[in-house]
Parts: sequence; structure tokens; C-alpha cells
Amino acid sequence: MIPEPAAPRTAPTPAASVSVIVPVWNEAANLPSCLAPVLAAGHAAEVIVVDAGSTDDSTAIARSLGANVLTAPVRQRAAQMNHGAQVARGDVLVFLHADTLLPALWLEALRHALADRPDAVGGVYRRRFRRPSIFLRVTCRLADWRARRFGWLLGDQTLFVRRTAFAVLGGYASLTAFEDLDFSRRLKRLGPTVVLPVTAFSSGRRFAAKGPVRQTLADLRLTARFLRHREAFAAERREPERRPA
Repeated sequence: MIPEPAAPRTAPTPAASVSVIVPVWNEAANLPSCLAPVLAAGHAAEVIVVDAGSTDDSTAIARSLGANVLTAPVRQRAAQMNHGAQVARGDVLVFLHADTLLPALWLEALRHALADRPDAVGGVYRRRFRRPSIFLRVTCRLADWRARRFGWLLGDQTLFVRRTAFAVLGGYASLTAFEDLDFSRRLKRLGPTVVLPVTAFSSGRRFAAKGPVRQTLADLRLTARFLRHREAFAAERREPERRPA
């Protein structure tokens, strides 16, 4: 009896190449822990640190760890991230804050989600703060819900986007603040976004001065102002401060 020919195997979809872009200004204390899980991925992830004239050892530390270090044309987060994206080679761009720690399975979760959802144009990680505050835990869960329901994605949630979508949108707008919210509101017009089921831990250092409740209320007031008067947040060009020779 002649055996039936084996069914042809479907070729696996190649894993998306990933570039991680970290905007930096005086982050020497945070860079080793921030970059550790990213660099642990080896050649699977390109790591780009975009410095804006740090006066500490940020650039030296980033280079010593193996990151590709660039100097931004201006000291502005949106400009730094756009500058890194221009150099990045990945199919997916991940924008990571220097005070945020990605989980060990950050890359696997990202690739798995985008492979399962080819229609998704980007997304964020589930965010939690490294602070013992019940109030902040609640706000984080609300942020997860908001991202799923409305597609509003924030930078400290570690925003990622397909390169093609980033190019269509022209990158981040030149804003002094809320460049992440502005970008995600434009991004959701291109397609759905996802919230990954793994957690990125942000330092929450901006809550140190006023406390979680007062700072959150201030953030809400500022967000309302941005939504009403986006033009008021247009950035002026500022040259980065240079380290003295």
C-alpha cells in the first residue's frame, strides 16, 4: 500500500524584529536596571538610548552596557523618540521610559500578541507602580481599562507600535507634554491596540513631591486642558545642554 503524501507544512510567520528606544536625560542611576531585561534578549532586540545632553554618566553607562547611544537634536522627549525611530531597524518600535522595568517575558508577550492580532497597530504593557499605594493600584487598573476601552495609551505604560503605523502618523508631535496621549489618539484611528498580559513596573517618582492623590488630580486637570487646548502644548525648540569638556 502506497502511503499518502504528508500534508505540506505551513511555514511559520517570522518573528517581528523589535527596536527598543529609551529617551534619556540624567538617568545614570536607572539605566542599568532599565536596560537589563532588554539587553537580556540579545540580538532579538535592538536597543537605542537617545540622550538629550545629560550631565551625568548616562551615555557612558549606556554604551558600556551595549546600547546604541544617540544624541537628540533638542531636549524634548518627543524629539528624542522620533530621532531614535529614524535610526531603528525593527518592525516594531518600543518606547521605554528609563525609570521603568520590563518583565522577563516582555519580548515573548509582545511578539505573541502581535502575531495573534495582525490587525493591531500597537499597544502597551500592563502598568504598575513600584510604590505601596492602594490609590495608585486603582489608577493603574483604570489605566488598563482606559487603554482597552478607548485606546488611550501613556508613555509609562511602555507604548509600542508597528513601524508602518508610526510612519503613517509621522511619529510623535512636537509637544511639551502629552505627546504619548496625542500619538495614541491618532493611532487608534488606524486600527485596534492591545494591552499585554504582562506587567511593566514604573518607579512612579513623579508622585514623590505631591503624593499620589494630589499629583493625580493635577494630572487630570492638565489632561483636560490639553484636550481643550492642544496648541498650548506646542514645543519650542530647545538645544540640549552639553556636558563641559
